[in-house]
Amino acid sequence: MLPDLRQPRIRELSESELPRRHWRGDDGDGGVWLFETVEGDGEHWAIRQIEIDAERGVHLYWWRHLQDEHGFLTDQALEIWDLMEISEAAFQAVWAAGQ
Repeated sequence: MLPDLRQPRIRELSESELPRRHWRGDDGDGGVWLFETVEGDGEHWAIRQIEIDAERGVHLYWWRHLQDEHGFLTDQALEIWDLMEISEAAFQAVWAAGQ
């Protein structure tokens, strides 16, 4: 398998002091996505992502775990108008419960 070229950039963004925002989106099939983003060049880039599937399986993605058989950390800037902003505490609670 080839190395994922996103890893160094995602790590750099994750370790930066850039402000974070947190988002929730629904997939229409009973699943939920949660994102932690930083803004760069006017776009919001996911640095952590939680996928909760319709069966309530939780999958966590970040620079140390970019992908697996269930999915992957998005490699596109988020279209935030499709998402609802949530609190950092809400995101952190789900992240901690999923570990």
